[in-house]
Amino acid sequence: MFKKALLGAASLAVLAIGSANAADLKDFRIGLIGGENEADRLRNFQCLVDQLPKAIGVEKVSLFPAADYDGTIQGLLGGTLDYAELGASGYAKIYLQNKDAVEPILTTVQTDGATGYYSIMVAKKDSGITKLEDLKGKKLGFADPDSTSGYLIPVTSLPKDLGGVAVKDFVAETGFGGGHENLVLEVLKGTFDAGTTFGSGVGEFKDGYTSGNLKKMVDKGILDMDDLVEVWKSPLIPNGPIVVRTSLDADIKTKFKDYMMKLPQTDPACFSAIQGGDFKGYTEVTPEFYQPVIDARKAQIGS
Repeated sequence: MFKKALLGAASLAVLAIGSANAADLKDFRIGLIGGENEADRLRNFQCLVDQLPKAIGVEKVSLFPAADYDGTIQGLLGGTLDYAELGASGYAKIYLQNKDAVEPILTTVQTDGATGYYSIMVAKKDSGITKLEDLKGKKLGFADPDSTSGYLIPVTSLPKDLGGVAVKDFVAETGFGGGHENLVLEVLKGTFDAGTTFGSGVGEFKDGYTSGNLKKMVDKGILDMDDLVEVWKSPLIPNGPIVVRTSLDADIKTKFKDYMMKLPQTDPACFSAIQGGDFKGYTEVTPEFYQPVIDARKAQIGS
């Protein structure tokens, strides 16, 4: 935990370095939320570093990978980031602290046309856990306290499927895996008996679905879906938003939004890389789209 805190602090310090460029808009700063190997995140977003300067009229684009979700959230709240892709709960945290800090402008559309995804609880196939009842007295892992699918939705939705019993009263212990990828790896190691991650819910579980953390791990060759079973799937969750700093130059905002809307057609490989799987494209969103999640976060966590 102490090491994680140091990493988070270091990330914020690095983010602050870019703040001097905010006024002249020469450096467009992208925040990358934690939870996946840093080298993979940097590689997946390199296409934006290469393409965005010309597309939106800036001198350069910089990537700031945070150690956890909160590193990116604090960068957005502090105005040291210009764009990030968040989960709905991460956006809700920002909204509840300063609703004018960022604007949600776009979200992804699944291959079946849905604008939502699912929290997926998984366990090792040989664990004997196949249904929620098997979790009683076991250890349940969550991805990150600011994750929508990895924490907020499970703790608010699971009680309904547990006969009204709170998660903490049903399982013996809970903990955090340090992001979605690490969470699944810890389930495979046996650190947790089961854990919550996310997927599109479209396609087959055996493939990791069409997008989401499981699919990304399969594509990277670090997960064999034959080693896991699906224990629980949540109700549909609104896909997380692409957000931009509200005070960002209006012309930059317009050009960036146009670039992103066209990206699935102009560079499908880049679009797939930054989104981590197969999607149909983007659609516009407003804060109202996330109001149910904002309300859920306020009721459960407070901010």
